[in-house]
Amino acid sequence: MPITIVNRQPKIYLIIIEELGSDCLRLEVLVATMNQEDTQLIERMNLQSDAIIINQTNHHDFQVVQKNQHTYKIYSFAERGVGLSRNTALMRTQADFALIADDDMVYVDGYPGLVKQQFDDYPDADLIIFNLEEVDSWRFITKEAFTVNKFNYMRFGAARIALRPNRIKEKGICFHLLFGGGTPHSNGEDTIFLKDCLDKGLKIVAVPVTLAQLTEVRESTWFSGYTEKYYRDRGALFKALSPKLYPLLILQFIIRKYKKDQGMPSRKQQLHYMLSGAKEDV
Repeated sequence: MPITIVNRQPKIYLIIIEELGSDCLRLEVLVATMNQEDTQLIERMNLQSDAIIINQTNHHDFQVVQKNQHTYKIYSFAERGVGLSRNTALMRTQADFALIADDDMVYVDGYPGLVKQQFDDYPDADLIIFNLEEVDSWRFITKEAFTVNKFNYMRFGAARIALRPNRIKEKGICFHLLFGGGTPHSNGEDTIFLKDCLDKGLKIVAVPVTLAQLTEVRESTWFSGYTEKYYRDRGALFKALSPKLYPLLILQFIIRKYKKDQGMPSRKQQLHYMLSGAKEDV
């Protein structure tokens, strides 16, 4: 089916959406992307539900695309920062459930039903974390469902998260604007987000259900090797997570992650870099 753009006028777009019945629970995908010049991302990601696409580029624009009875709102902004993109989408969604997404994901067929089924199975869950499939997986894979807590939340990234937007908004939770791609500290916005959710009493469940495949068609936006910046950013993240206990987080990280054969700095150098990073304002 061809894609149609609704009522397009120069820099002004108007769409009238029929009111959904109260018994119809909506799912919306919140996509953070950059430099998209067309609407092909909808097909590449195999989107099968409504979506809000935040496109960080060099101009401001807005358009609405309708396809297969779904609505795709595409916002383009001349700004940078993945946390900013995620917040921009979160503040605009009115859906019952939302998926946090990156542009290098391809969703499995029927994912809207999978998400809604999991929220039916765990009606008290505010967030549900799914598995992602990739060729060379280094991410944690959930094999049995469990409740995420303050001892295991750091193993999950944002693109695995489904959530109830109204609960996030009720608690005043948002993504940190100084962490993640396009910010002073290249990663960690998802970790801080999950900690904030736990701190404010939200329930998070991880389930052994695969939601999407990572295409790995682009280089990482934050990891370019075990450089000084990598460790300084890690130190800043630990300080943001625990202003009092961050030295312990740094020490456990060095002990658990150090590997001589991967070109890492010495443990002493890692400690120096991370403590220096922790002293930066965040």
